[in-house]
Amino acid sequence: MTEREKGELPGFVRALTAPSRLLPLGLVLTLALRGLAKRRPALFDRLGEHARRSFVIEPSDMAFAFVMVPDGAHAEVRTVARGRAAGDVHVLGPLLALLGLLDGTFDGDALFFNRAITVSGRTDALLALRNAIEDAELRPSDLLGLEGRAGTLADASILRVVGTLQRLTGLQPDGMPS
Repeated sequence: MTEREKGELPGFVRALTAPSRLLPLGLVLTLALRGLAKRRPALFDRLGEHARRSFVIEPSDMAFAFVMVPDGAHAEVRTVARGRAAGDVHVLGPLLALLGLLDGTFDGDALFFNRAITVSGRTDALLALRNAIEDAELRPSDLLGLEGRAGTLADASILRVVGTLQRLTGLQPDGMPS
């Protein structure tokens, strides 16, 4: 077994997601976030003064980071090389743990206190974002803008793949590495 932290993606998966292959990812995520803001504006309204804060989401097992400003219809997501992003809030951890925070699989407090993720900067802004996400009970279909049967299929498929990868990399549903 190669030397890597629990929850980190295998090297071949990381190679598939090299920054040069992800050039349009920021644009795609920006459009998805803006679409979500149109469909569910209350989610973004809940952020209040923190909607214009910049959140650096840095997967520790990838060569890139996301810089997100969740400003409703003006939301933006950029991808930047790891270690080169500045923002109001910084969250660092394995990609699968970070995804587990979005869908509620993992408890952010458990991940933080077990040092699976690190957080710095405006923790009040991060708390506002966490509360908004938890209340929204987001599913992959919400971000993709899919409803009905297509949404159900997307949710089941994406959550199955992410769940399998989380188990294979040693992450458990309570957010604790195994």
